[in-house]
Amino acid sequence: MVSFSASSMFFHEYTCSEIFSFISRAGLDAIEFWHETPDFWLRGQQVDELIRCRKDHPEVRTVTLHAPILDLNPCSFNPTLAEVSVEYALRSIRIAEEIGGDLVTVHPGRRTAKRPPSPMDLLRFEHFISALQGATERSPVRVAIENMEPAINSMLCNPESLREVLDDAPWLMFTLDVAHALTKDSREPERYIELCHDRLVNVHLSRLGSGRPHFPLDRDPGMAGVMKALADHGFSGTLTLEIEDLIFDRVLAADEKIEVLARDCAFMHDCMG
Repeated sequence: MVSFSASSMFFHEYTCSEIFSFISRAGLDAIEFWHETPDFWLRGQQVDELIRCRKDHPEVRTVTLHAPILDLNPCSFNPTLAEVSVEYALRSIRIAEEIGGDLVTVHPGRRTAKRPPSPMDLLRFEHFISALQGATERSPVRVAIENMEPAINSMLCNPESLREVLDDAPWLMFTLDVAHALTKDSREPERYIELCHDRLVNVHLSRLGSGRPHFPLDRDPGMAGVMKALADHGFSGTLTLEIEDLIFDRVLAADEKIEVLARDCAFMHDCMG
């Protein structure tokens, strides 16, 4: 059964309690809670507050987490920064377990320099994957790795490299970021789905606008095509609206943001039946 979700960062300026309420009012039954949601991140990461939010909003049935990525990079040239990045990802897994979440999405990291990933970067990536595997062996929480936008220093920015990692790590799941894939071309999301659908558990849905990612769906035919491909491949995970609030021409009030999500939620329901 598909869950319909949105990223907590769309409401980054609000409290955790307000964010859960807004997600519910938009008609969504799930949330992807970013570890770096400011109200949580900057006030000591109080897990008890998230547990209370879940109890107060049982209609938000599914909670997934997104591990920290801002200022962090598990493949960093700086070994201290790389280790801190790995530790924060592991902390997200522990938090997910404490609050009853079952999935954490992670980014693969990138080469620090604007050059193709080097053997050292690949070793750091292998260490990251090994650390994640060790954590999942002791936890019911699953880990899903996300595809990145094509860039010279990116890791996992095409379906073939993603499939290779999944084949090497049978415990690892996949989060498809549609906008990242669209940065290459309009067919790329479907290529990811065709090649990696057996491990696909979470989809970050947004479209490109003016060459930028993370715009609302707005009943776009291309987004409908992506969801049809998901349905055709039997997708039963979480569809997550990942919308950037800075793409709008003004600051939106909470009710306006809720309406944006509600429109896209209705569209997702229509597409997925």
